Formats: sequence, structure tokens, C-alpha cells
Amino acid sequence: MIASAKAGAKVIHIDVMDGRFVPNISIGLPIVAALKPIAAEYDLILDVHLMIVEPERYLAEFQAAGADVLTVHVEASPHLHRTVQAIQALDVLAGVALNPATPLSSIEEVLPMIDLALIMSVNPGFGGQAFIESAKNKISRLSKMISDCGSRAIIEVDGGIKSHNVADVAAAGASLLVSGSGVFTSAAPVANKMNELNQALAMGPARMV
Repeated sequence: MIASAKAGAKVIHIDVMDGRFVPNISIGLPIVAALKPIAAEYDLILDVHLMIVEPERYLAEFQAAGADVLTVHVEASPHLHRTVQAIQALDVLAGVALNPATPLSSIEEVLPMIDLALIMSVNPGFGGQAFIESAKNKISRLSKMISDCGSRAIIEVDGGIKSHNVADVAAAGASLLVSGSGVFTSAAPVANKMNELNQALAMGPARMV
């Protein structure tokens, strides 16, 4: 996290997995709370992605732990409108995520409300997967939906973001890109990998996280 901040990252994306919604378990509330002082020191945004069932049960706890953004999955939130309202009541940014096979129509009714729409460009649960190419078309269609309804939402993309595809993903309409294995699973220093991604992105509109 510190290496990413020193390399120019402004947002830290935190995947929270429960072993039920996705087939893996990852960090939870104590880690988010431990990261908050570091985020404050480096002026970072903590973008917490809840890949868990019943996310509405834990929203207040993650906000108290330090989340600046709370993103829930449409597939895990049967009462999505209510859940988005609950996030907004906590005075943090509200995001909704969609798995690769989930249609954009599933968020049409809440799109005018949310701050962030997260397109999963891999099936969630494990890092290091290859980018699903059809996600680019999905991003483009979502960008048009956002424009048509006057939503303030930005498009975030998570999964398989590397130097060879980052510019295309940004051109499709993404403005916040999450890269894990593209930055951290290499012998090269984090700063070098961040620079590589930013060079590939060139003058595009996206920000690397």
C-alpha cells in the first residue's frame, strides 16, 4: 500500500471476500481499520469492495473501520435500492458491482443514485485471471446508459488490467482501474509497474489504483 502511494496511487481497492459469495476468503474489518491511518497519512481513498453475502449487515462496520467507498454486488443484494440508500446514509460513496454474466439492466433502476458502477472483467474470487474481452463492450454500453440517465456514476473496472489492455479499457469509458497482478506479482518494483501502466495509458482519462 505504501509503495503504491509513493508510486502515485490515489485510491486503494480492498477486496473483502467471505468464502460464500466467492470461493475464497480475504481480509475483513480489522485490516481495513489498520489501513485507515496509512490512508490518512498518504491522502488515499479506501475503496472497499464487498464480495460477500448480506452486505447490508456490515455496511456501518466497514464505514466505521475507515471505508470511503462501499461497493456491493447486485447479485448479493436482493433489495439493492435499500442497500444503496443505507450506504449513502453513512456519508460514504455508494458503488454497485456486476459479475461478468450479470446484465447491465440489473442496475438500471439505481444507476441515477450511485456514485460508482464496478464492472468485473474477471470472475471474482481469485487474482491473476485473464481479462474477459467482452467486458469492453459492456463498459461502452454502461457509459452510454450513464450519459442517457444523467447519472454522476463513474465506471470502475476490476480484473486482468495490464499494460497491454489498460488504454482500451479507458477508451471504452472506464475512469477508475484496479490492477492487482499487473502491479504486485512481478519481480519489478511497484513503482516500475505503475509507471508501465501509466505509460500505456498515456493521456487517457483513467486513474490507476
